[in-house]
Amino acid sequence: MGTTVKPYANSDSKKKQIEDMFDNVASNYDFLNQTLSVGKHNTWRKKAIAQIADIQPKYILDIATGTADLAIAALALQPKKIIGIDISEGMLSLGRKKITEKKLDHLITLEKGDAENLRFEDNSFDAIMVSFGVRNFENLEKGLINMYRTLKPNGKVMILEFSKPKNVFVKLYYQFHNKVFVKLLGKLFSKDRSAYDYLPASVEAFPEGESFLSVMRKCGYSNTRDIRLTFGIVSIYLGDKS
Repeated sequence: MGTTVKPYANSDSKKKQIEDMFDNVASNYDFLNQTLSVGKHNTWRKKAIAQIADIQPKYILDIATGTADLAIAALALQPKKIIGIDISEGMLSLGRKKITEKKLDHLITLEKGDAENLRFEDNSFDAIMVSFGVRNFENLEKGLINMYRTLKPNGKVMILEFSKPKNVFVKLYYQFHNKVFVKLLGKLFSKDRSAYDYLPASVEAFPEGESFLSVMRKCGYSNTRDIRLTFGIVSIYLGDKS
């Protein structure tokens, strides 16, 4: 399953630490996200959303929605409703501001919550999305099982997450980017340096590729598969509910 990695060296649960971390970095999150992904995150989001277009989802749950960029982008699928949840109120407040400014309140609702304790009834959503959030789950299997529970039969889960490139040259660049560039930018632009030490550590600890697909199957998902993007830096994981 991988080693449990936390942002801070204190006794708080991982969930509480993740909440505090994202509250701390919320004001700079979008800027740093754009910079650290070298502008690729928009392309990754579009390709990820395209993977659930075939089922024409009308009701979508966006877990770890952050500042709601994925939820807003998913409106291209013309759903009736998207609900975004996150454990960080700091991130949600910025997301709500975006949604209000774009006059999208009737289509997107944001609320505090996490995958391990979903308030929704069984079989509620046609599609569930998570973008760069599953590695932050305190209990990965509990989160995936709860997502499966709230997914409708024939529904689809789409998970976008960092992975480890296999090409030796890309891998060397990626390691430099994460261990040097990411930490440097975090120290320069964020008041929470630990957050940008946590990022590469959490990616390294995450059970990516076939290891993660096997966890998905264990939690009930069928037809699991992954699509690698940008030389394997990120992966789109997909699974169905039969």
